[in-house]
Amino acid sequence: MDRAITCIPGMENMFRCRDLPSFSRGTGSEIVYALNSLALETRESLQARALILNTFEDLEGSVLSQMRPQFPRVFTIGPLHAHLNTRKESNTETTPSTSCVGEVDRRCMTWLDSQPLKSVIYVSFGSIATMTREKLIEIWYGLVNSKKRFLWVVRPDMVGPKENGDRVPAELEEGTKERGFIVGWAPQEEVLAHKAIGGFLTHSGWNSTLESLAAGVPMICCPSFGDQHVNSRFVSEVCKVGLDMKDVACDRNLVENMVNDLMDHRNEVFLNSAREVALLANRSVSSGGSSYSNLDGLIQYIRSISQEII
Repeated sequence: MDRAITCIPGMENMFRCRDLPSFSRGTGSEIVYALNSLALETRESLQARALILNTFEDLEGSVLSQMRPQFPRVFTIGPLHAHLNTRKESNTETTPSTSCVGEVDRRCMTWLDSQPLKSVIYVSFGSIATMTREKLIEIWYGLVNSKKRFLWVVRPDMVGPKENGDRVPAELEEGTKERGFIVGWAPQEEVLAHKAIGGFLTHSGWNSTLESLAAGVPMICCPSFGDQHVNSRFVSEVCKVGLDMKDVACDRNLVENMVNDLMDHRNEVFLNSAREVALLANRSVSSGGSSYSNLDGLIQYIRSISQEII
């Protein structure tokens, strides 16, 4: 599983076997079916007039340079959330923020306002990932034992039904009262942009990864499936803005050590790298930046092909 993958143009020696998408690490029949499906999707993509990607040139330039000869046009217009905010600033109309998961608990923002600078680790595993109660308890112990402040999103559907007699240990309840805050859902972009946030324990979904990169927040990556394994490796070894928790037993000691490593021992190194990536991300969506210009180019291209159809 630690063998380096050397045959991917633009990503030579970047990934190991264990960093491939989860579908390629199952049984032989599962791998063949998944790869055949991916090949079909790729062939269909190659027949498209253009490819639109939620990324930016400075982040994945080496890969994009390998893709462009295969596609007639490639439009990189990300990070999309940051791009939207940039365009909103130049537009007098406002769009109400919404949540695709549930009601946002804004009490967490008031709590963050009372916390010291860069002292809080934000914990969220996205909108669909689930975990066992045992894993949740281990993560909880790790957060409390780290002695760091934490804001944790625990969705109502994130953990399976409680068993009879299941109770939260008293030390976890007490530790959370002292240094933690748990909500069902949080306004993630606002949270990551808050001055009190110093790190992000994430499932490594691409949207969350880009939001964290644009905000300049270092990450601890705990991937579950799909592209999350690739993203976690990209964060730790390419961008060098965090730690990868892939393929290790997620117990309380590991969580505690990684939180302290991110927030204390190597904090300055990770923060410096994160600031550099954030500068590039936000520059790309600013007027004259690569993503800003590419979106304008995409709009013009859509208009031109619309005229062809008419």
